[in-house]
Amino acid sequence: MWRNIASNALTLIIVGLFLGAGVISWAVNQYDSPGPLASPICLRVEGGSNMADVRDRLARDGALAQPWIFGAGADYSGKAEELKAGSFLIPAGASPAEIVDIVTRGGASTCGTQIVYTIGVGETLARVRELDPQTSAFVEIVRFLPLSEAPPAEYLAVREQADTQYSVQVVEGVTSWQVVTALNALDILEGEVATIPAEGTLAPDSYGVEPGTEAEAVIARMASAQAQILAEAWANRADGVPVATPEEALVLASIVEKETAISEERPLVASVLVNRIRQGMRLQFDPTIIYGITRGVGLLDRPISNADISGATEQRMHGDILYNTYQIDGLPAGPIANPGRAAIEAALNPAETDYLFFVADGTGGHAFAATLEEHNANVARLRAIEDAQGD
Repeated sequence: MWRNIASNALTLIIVGLFLGAGVISWAVNQYDSPGPLASPICLRVEGGSNMADVRDRLARDGALAQPWIFGAGADYSGKAEELKAGSFLIPAGASPAEIVDIVTRGGASTCGTQIVYTIGVGETLARVRELDPQTSAFVEIVRFLPLSEAPPAEYLAVREQADTQYSVQVVEGVTSWQVVTALNALDILEGEVATIPAEGTLAPDSYGVEPGTEAEAVIARMASAQAQILAEAWANRADGVPVATPEEALVLASIVEKETAISEERPLVASVLVNRIRQGMRLQFDPTIIYGITRGVGLLDRPISNADISGATEQRMHGDILYNTYQIDGLPAGPIANPGRAAIEAALNPAETDYLFFVADGTGGHAFAATLEEHNANVARLRAIEDAQGD
């Protein structure tokens, strides 16, 4: 009898194990399989939420066929404690595994209503954007210049919404003075930046902020990001680049940044700089004249004059000539703007060319040349285009 009981018990255990294995296999398959969400949704995860809160919200929105599988998968994968606050776009048919990855990977929020303050050369632009979940594209509602215009009603209405996301976007090539002036004027930030950081030390990028964020804290993030970018680029620089220090690389990169905004041209412009330095030629770049006069404060709102080229203007205003590369040998005394990652990497990994000259080609790009004869032909071609456009 006991043998029969033991045999039956063993049979039940084996059956139970097979059933359990089958359930686990099914659950794993469901965790990785497309979910029932018919159209994209914007999932808002408040600070202090946990994965159970997210599970319940997703279940109400029809994104989960088996809510317990979502929770179990998050726990088993070790991601249950990695939940990030923010607004996240959940695409149609997203599997529980994909949703867990979306809400735990961090980074900028990916949906909802945004106010983006873009700090550019000469102005700051405020844009209110709203994500259309159906197209996964942001639609601009309104734009205005917050430093010179009264805020429109649409902007003020979005400011009143609790879940509005804010970011400050710094454009490549702005000066540190321009960044500080803009940040100090934004009413969503607290306090003021008292000291203008050294030119070139702020990373152009997009920075998520919350109302009440200290302006100094935003500047600190920009400086930290630029230091890391420069360190990485310096560690991966090409052999033989004629700059002795990361600081010199930053100067070189700032000139590249001011000369072109076309990504594929940056290594070519850098090659012109490097080739001129190697041959002992003066760099002769117009943006260095402008910076020598303004020192990054304000804009030069007039054409460059002969007095500017000769250095007389810079000397009259500042008592010395430190930046005018028509009048000094080698690099200017410091960066002339805040270069982005691409310009820094191009400066330290220039294209291998024999170019010594370049000029605008009349289409938004530049024509490069290895000899003065080729360069003069490119200049003549540009003049002909300008004359035709003038007619």
